Amino acid sequence: MKRRHFLLGFSSLPILTPVMNSLSELHALPASDTMPVLFVGHGSPMNGIEDNEFSRRWKKLGEEVPVPKAVLCISAHWLTKGTHITAMEKPKTIHDFGGFPEELFKVQYNAPGSPSLAKETSELVKKTNVGLDHDWGLDHGTWSITKQMFPKADIPVLQLSIDYARPPQYHYDLGKELAALRNKGVLILGSGNMVHNLRMVAWDKLDAPEYGFDWAHEINASFKKYITERNHTALINYQQLGNAAKLAIPTPDHYYPLLYTLGLQNKNEQTTFFNDKAVGGSLTMTSVRIG
Repeated sequence: MKRRHFLLGFSSLPILTPVMNSLSELHALPASDTMPVLFVGHGSPMNGIEDNEFSRRWKKLGEEVPVPKAVLCISAHWLTKGTHITAMEKPKTIHDFGGFPEELFKVQYNAPGSPSLAKETSELVKKTNVGLDHDWGLDHGTWSITKQMFPKADIPVLQLSIDYARPPQYHYDLGKELAALRNKGVLILGSGNMVHNLRMVAWDKLDAPEYGFDWAHEINASFKKYITERNHTALINYQQLGNAAKLAIPTPDHYYPLLYTLGLQNKNEQTTFFNDKAVGGSLTMTSVRIG
């Protein structure tokens, strides 16, 4: 993978404030069995079109989970002032990167949206006002995964933004408020990377299997330990986990989606890990399934 492609693929967008419009009447989804929750290390947007070990696992995951009535994704690439949810009927495919092959820019993931579910989600959350957005769409933190999991693009997909001015506890608590959606057939998916330090990438090791710096392996193991033990307090207070955590999370944009998913974990639910690999020394693709 070319250095430029890799760097631009992992980068985040500037903070944007969406436009809010009115919505049509709410039509709530019926009850269903409790859906699992996912945190997916999404990596480069090329994973959305390549056939590799990560994308193959996403495809298999799409076959393993119950068919959702909708997908709600918290992507590391939609950072806003305030919290917002996409509420359009036809969300556009956002190509939020540069320097990649033309094939990637031609991707159109034409999954429908769901204005009614957006409104229901907005009304479900009491912690803050959730704005109804008609401007954003699906960025690569979402469609690169859903394109592999649900290639027919026949399942409604929505995005919930990350209020970047808020502390970690806010995001964890907001995740908890989304719990009722799991019983309505909604697959909630956090998309980011637990360990994500672009400035320290070993460019000459991108093709080396599972190459990670000692500190990256150390903190990744700690994150997995705390997740398994349900020690969410330690994960919320990641800034107290020492120098390895500081190196792993120089900015929290790719880490916050994990906190949303952890907030959704029920008392007796177990966690499993997949795509548990280091990439380029200072990044991990480690992903989590809850339930």
